[in-house]
Amino acid sequence: MTALIDQLRQLIGASHVLTDGDLSAYEQDWRKRSHGKALCVARPGSTADVAAVVKACVAAGVSIVPQGGNTGMVVGSTPDTSGTQVVLSLQRLNAVRAIDPGNSTVTVEAGCILQQLQQTAEQAGFLFPLSLGAEGSCTIGGNLSTNAGGTQVVRYGNARELCLGLEVVTADGEIWHGLSGLRKDNTGYDLRDLFVGSEGTLGVITAATMKLFPLPAASLTAWAAVPSMEQAVELLGLAHRYLGAGLTGFEVMNQFALSLVDRHFPHLRVPLFRDTPWCVLLENSDSESEAHARTRFEALLEEAMDQGLVTDAVVAESLSQARNLWHIRESITLAQAEEGLNIKHDISVPISAIPAFVKETDALLAQHIPGVRMVDFGHLGDGNLHYNVQTPEGGDAAAFLRQYEPQVNKIVYDAVSRHGGSISAEHGVGSLKIDSLPKYKDPVALGLMSRIKHALDPQGLLNPGRVIRTH
Repeated sequence: MTALIDQLRQLIGASHVLTDGDLSAYEQDWRKRSHGKALCVARPGSTADVAAVVKACVAAGVSIVPQGGNTGMVVGSTPDTSGTQVVLSLQRLNAVRAIDPGNSTVTVEAGCILQQLQQTAEQAGFLFPLSLGAEGSCTIGGNLSTNAGGTQVVRYGNARELCLGLEVVTADGEIWHGLSGLRKDNTGYDLRDLFVGSEGTLGVITAATMKLFPLPAASLTAWAAVPSMEQAVELLGLAHRYLGAGLTGFEVMNQFALSLVDRHFPHLRVPLFRDTPWCVLLENSDSESEAHARTRFEALLEEAMDQGLVTDAVVAESLSQARNLWHIRESITLAQAEEGLNIKHDISVPISAIPAFVKETDALLAQHIPGVRMVDFGHLGDGNLHYNVQTPEGGDAAAFLRQYEPQVNKIVYDAVSRHGGSISAEHGVGSLKIDSLPKYKDPVALGLMSRIKHALDPQGLLNPGRVIRTH
């Protein structure tokens, strides 16, 4: 092992191979669910460096854990406790290589922070629409490796839909130069889609060519109180009819989720939540003008109130007000963390089935765990809920997780399966869901995944113990 560390130092520079000091930023996931021990942390500065590190590790038979911003939810980018794995941090590969205005694309390295890409696109007169709570620290490579979703999937799709081409270092250290800006290329298997969402188990994404979109002429945000999840779904349908492609965000949040934000971040001034079981956050991006956007928005909300789908609503009057409303939504996860350890679920079911799923599963959990507190929120516009379970008031959170997490997961995942859904919508599988996946994934699909993994990574050295078992 010492020989490998020495070799890596020669390849990428001694200062970029970390073995001493506090490495918790690389060895511990941000939710503090797992704290591993790395042989070392390698921080290459170029794609050629990444390839060299991979080749050296493969020759030594040492497994590699690719890592971006380490903001994942499923413990998919931190080492195990053996002290034998190399963490391959892509943070130094952070350049925006090129913007092609005529093709509406940007080519960016995997370690580029999402927020930096958003700002760079805006400065060039474009919108890069991927947006999520961790955008100030997550990286494009991580976004692609988990096929991240976020708040604008309803209009623009997940990270996979935003990606046109990739540069990837394979499990044997070769470089696939696939940074195409083409929207049509029918020359065989779609390797891009194979690597997107593979969580670093098939190859290491080092760069990507991503789609850009015109900046909207106006963007308005509304916050609405709704009486039930059924009516939230009806409001979504009405919003599609009134706003069409202008509907770029549709988030739902239950009262308890918002009460946590109010408790831990009172300065955010959460509106309307005290007298309603659910609130919805809507975004309307208009290509004409703010006046046109406001007219359509107000017509939608007026009709929704006439139909009893909305009991009260506020429309942001300024950009700062809109940002505050979105900040409230994005603060739910942080408020949960302040409240204590919790059991997170990132599930998707058909939108039409969400009301029945929530009603049924809430009741089952309350029956089995008296006092359980449900934090239900997420991207209703694309059928993705963060269906989280908080410890009963005053309970020991760590003890609660030890005692109830397997039972809670089974109740939730069984319900997801009954309603035709998926146990992971946008966070991935990582190590937290690897043992649950075979119970809910089609066995033929699992077999194909296993054969692909073996074909592309026959030694099983890329992010082992994630997504699918290799033994």
